[in-house]
Amino acid sequence: MSLGDFLNQGTFYALLGAAIAVLLSGAGSAIGVGIAGQAAAGVMTEDPTKFAKVLVMQLLPGTQGLYGLLIGFVTLSKIGIIGSGAGNLTVLAGLEILAACLPIGIVGLISGKYQGKTSAASIGIIAKRPDQFAKAMLFPAMVETYAILALLISFLAVNGIKIG
Repeated sequence: MSLGDFLNQGTFYALLGAAIAVLLSGAGSAIGVGIAGQAAAGVMTEDPTKFAKVLVMQLLPGTQGLYGLLIGFVTLSKIGIIGSGAGNLTVLAGLEILAACLPIGIVGLISGKYQGKTSAASIGIIAKRPDQFAKAMLFPAMVETYAILALLISFLAVNGIKIG
């Protein structure tokens, strides 16, 4: 099969959608966890007893990557790459799946980065006022809300597309 033939199959576009969901949201998580990790390391040099609290804050931006991975698995299952054999997708169905994967990919990238920044700021709160851990956790949790909404839209859209 030539590249031109492959590009004229919906499977290519559906796989591209799954890849975008996983790659972009995973990149957002990696950036966010890295930002928060830098702040956590700074706190640990001053007070190692705060390890558990700062670790929780560092882990929060990692959820976007998990959401993208979930949509990637749902997509691969939907098109038959995982489970039953891959079917013949129309180009339109492939493009619909690609579009359905975009919300979690794009929002995961952006929210992961900004949740990392918010987590870093919350780690600063913990450094000075460890008794305010629960309140500090609310700030990055607010950013998480939008990743969850994107996950929901991508999940419903991928599952709502008729194949075959």
